[in-house]
Amino acid sequence: MTSNITIRLDSGLKQEAESLFNSLGMNLTTAVNIFFRQSIRDQCIPFPITQRSPNAETIAAIEEGRRIARDPKTRVFTNMEDLIKELNT
Repeated sequence: MTSNITIRLDSGLKQEAESLFNSLGMNLTTAVNIFFRQSIRDQCIPFPITQRSPNAETIAAIEEGRRIARDPKTRVFTNMEDLIKELNT
C-alpha cells in the first residue's frame, strides 16, 4: 500500500534535484523514500543541519569585491600577459 504526499518546492530546486538524482540512477520519489528510510533507521535527519553563514571577515571581503567590481576606475584585464605587465610596472 502506498500513500501520496504533496510538498511545495521552488521549481529551480526541484529541477536541480531531479537532475542530480537522475544522474544517480533514481527519480525524485526514490530519493525521498531513501531519505525517509534512512531517517527512520537512524532516528534522526541523516546529515548534519548547520547554519553556514560567512564570518565577518568573509562578508567584508565579499562587500569589498562587489565595491571594486562596481567602481568604473577599476582596471579590467582580458589576458594574463597584460595583467603581468601592469603588475611589473
